[in-house]
Amino acid sequence: MLMRVWAILLAAGQGSRAKKSAADASKQFLLWKGLPLFWHSALTLSALPSLEGLVLVLPEDDFPAAEILALTCNRNFPLKLPLKITPGGILRQDSVWSGLRALPPECTDVLVHDSARPFISCKLAKTILDALREGCLAVVPGLEPGDTIKEIDGQGLVTRTPPRASLRGIQTPQGFKRRALHQAHSLANQARETHSEACFEKHWLVTDDAALLEKCSVPVLVIPGDPENRKITTVEDLALLKEITDSTDEPARPCVGFGYDVHRYGGNRPFILGGVRFESTDIRLQAHSDGDVLLHALIDALLGCIGGGDIGVLFPDTNAAYDNISSAVLLAETLELTHEKQMRIMHVDLTVAAEAPKISPYRLEILKNIAKLLQIDQSRVNLKATTEEGLGFTGAKQGIKAMASVIGLIPAQNKN
Repeated sequence: MLMRVWAILLAAGQGSRAKKSAADASKQFLLWKGLPLFWHSALTLSALPSLEGLVLVLPEDDFPAAEILALTCNRNFPLKLPLKITPGGILRQDSVWSGLRALPPECTDVLVHDSARPFISCKLAKTILDALREGCLAVVPGLEPGDTIKEIDGQGLVTRTPPRASLRGIQTPQGFKRRALHQAHSLANQARETHSEACFEKHWLVTDDAALLEKCSVPVLVIPGDPENRKITTVEDLALLKEITDSTDEPARPCVGFGYDVHRYGGNRPFILGGVRFESTDIRLQAHSDGDVLLHALIDALLGCIGGGDIGVLFPDTNAAYDNISSAVLLAETLELTHEKQMRIMHVDLTVAAEAPKISPYRLEILKNIAKLLQIDQSRVNLKATTEEGLGFTGAKQGIKAMASVIGLIPAQNKN
């Protein structure tokens, strides 16, 4: 069945634990890099290729003003996908229920995210959606706690020390099959209407949506979370915003890298380009590694951005360890070097020149794979293929060449 994915972004909380600073503003409305905190999560979620729309849940008490703020953000920094805005409720699960009712009928799967986690990554959200695509009903990210956890009684005495390996601190976004999440919230609402408030709070009041599904005996899969996906909860947590802004955004300078590589035909390596193996060709490559000319050019371009030399210095063909090694592995090691320099990839432009084989049947697969390898959205990667009209060694079908340009941002204080 085709997945039709929407996201519910919760920005309806009062943020009481972080409200004592920043002129008592609720944390989701605090300005960070010129935008309210909740809009950063909205922009990240909107970059998911499979996301079809977003429901933004705002405080009921301040709904008119909050809605105007959200619409202004969407006008100046548009999500480029359908946006629905709805008021929330007193409890978190009231706000989720409001978001669920705003979803279109065709929606089959839903991500629920707290706007107090502005550091969400597309990579984490995609992993959750992949698990839903494989048939899971509920998927949540979690991290093993760094501290030993103890259970205590009403007098503060320890009653149990659960093994840390079996514990997880749960994050958002959380992913669900829409029908399962809707049914769990419906049951909780029915209990609220038919039982006392004390009974409801004891059995159905929860702090996340996964807990509701657990009460309905729905299996919940926990996948590895992201340590960077931190939550702004207390006044002290607000320092994270300044820390990240200082370290990665202000000031920054652009950097540009260019890469070029060629490989001769006639060897014994299968034809691989951009990490994709061409099954429809008998062409073989001469190479020490796997001969992926496109990834080799990309590696050189990344190294150019950070002043890291070239692929021959980093991965010499005289080293037996690199014999027939996957170029994706070499690219991953190169990315680690860019991360050490705190470089952010803004755009990648790739060109392949070859008379044969035909690149166009594999173009989309190559684009998707390179975006995945670089951990960036596919919209930031461009791929062009051309021939050289019978000229030169490529025109004579003796080999293939590739060129890559990378535009990045790097902190100004980070000297190459």
